[in-house]
Amino acid sequence: MFFQKDIETMNRKDLEALQLERLKYIVDYCYNNVPFYHERLQKAGVTGDKIKTLSDLQYIPYTTKDDIRDNYPFRMLATPMREIRRIHASSGTTGKPTVGVYTAGDLDRWSDQVARLTAAAGATCDDVIQISFGYGLFTGALGLHYGLEKLGATVIPASSGNTQKQLMMFRDFGVTGLVATPSYALYLGECMREAGYPRSDYKLRLGLLGSESCTPAMRDQIEQSMGIFVTDNYGMTELGGPGVAGECELRCGLHFAEDHFLPEIIDQETGEHKAPGEAGELIVTTLTREGMPVLRYRTKDITCLNYEPCACGRTHVRMEKVMGRTDDMMIIKGVNVFPTQIESVLVGMEYVGPHYQLVVRRKNFMDNLEVRVELLNGDLLEHYRELESLQKNIHDRLKSVLGLETKVTLVEPKSLERFQGKAKRILDLRNEPEEN
Repeated sequence: MFFQKDIETMNRKDLEALQLERLKYIVDYCYNNVPFYHERLQKAGVTGDKIKTLSDLQYIPYTTKDDIRDNYPFRMLATPMREIRRIHASSGTTGKPTVGVYTAGDLDRWSDQVARLTAAAGATCDDVIQISFGYGLFTGALGLHYGLEKLGATVIPASSGNTQKQLMMFRDFGVTGLVATPSYALYLGECMREAGYPRSDYKLRLGLLGSESCTPAMRDQIEQSMGIFVTDNYGMTELGGPGVAGECELRCGLHFAEDHFLPEIIDQETGEHKAPGEAGELIVTTLTREGMPVLRYRTKDITCLNYEPCACGRTHVRMEKVMGRTDDMMIIKGVNVFPTQIESVLVGMEYVGPHYQLVVRRKNFMDNLEVRVELLNGDLLEHYRELESLQKNIHDRLKSVLGLETKVTLVEPKSLERFQGKAKRILDLRNEPEEN
């Protein structure tokens, strides 16, 4: 088992002393090696020797996604390019991609972090893990790949897509663990049922899911359909990819790798620090990255932190599952709406599947939300009374959770798009001509 006891069970006082030492170092490292940070830190009057306590973190300016994009591709590097061993990047669907670079030391630490979190989730050297993330510039696939190999597991680099072949490999290769997005795992479970093979043909027991949020209701659906135990992990390209945090087998929060990352929670509007247990935007400082360190990165993810030691024995702070992203949040008639809230209502409801689409339109200068929900059985479309009752039930439950009127549309089975990567569930039509 890959359990780094001396680090993962370190007492809070010693852990904070290590963080302070590394914070001082990384501030000076950025000041001396990254022109962007040199200018920012000099203007703020911050150097490593002026940081006396972890609370002095507040004097360091934030870093945003726009800062990284504005310095695309390599102006945030802290080392010469000859020391860089790998380049990753985000999809860049909303502009220039976010670039991440890695020295040999970064790659070694990254695989270490991933091995640690997969071990905490229950993976062992006896597992055969199929990685159904898309390979390429995306950090998820290779991040989990090398971390699981360091753990000692057998890795199948299946990539995403070709679902029937994925199921064949499950059966033929004796796959015990799956790495995928929750939405693709949901689809794989659906296809497993339709394929008709008995459950005894599969050895699957563990799901290491990530790259998008997974509500408890969706997790339950995946576990039931695939016969696996599901855990969640967290990371992003700007921070180096997966390995930032992950659930242990008790699933009571995602353990942060606090020896490598320093988290904070702030009010996303005022910047005021939130107390432990209070929800706000997650801010992360990388403490050990060489190629491209980031100081106080605004993740836009909404969560909260729990500093109480976990019953599993690990002492690093636990992050609650991400409640939503500030850039995924929709404001409908003045109400903040996150897709995860809607998912929590729909997943597990009788007669409807876990696949849905959110359509936002503008009518009479007001935003309106339509929730398209896929039925499990198309025969229900021919029974008006039952259909009307189900539609009203969904409408009322959504109104109770959101405090908002929504239009609920029930659609035929398998009529909504399935996703092999991150699910794209919001269809924003507000820039279309207004409806009459």
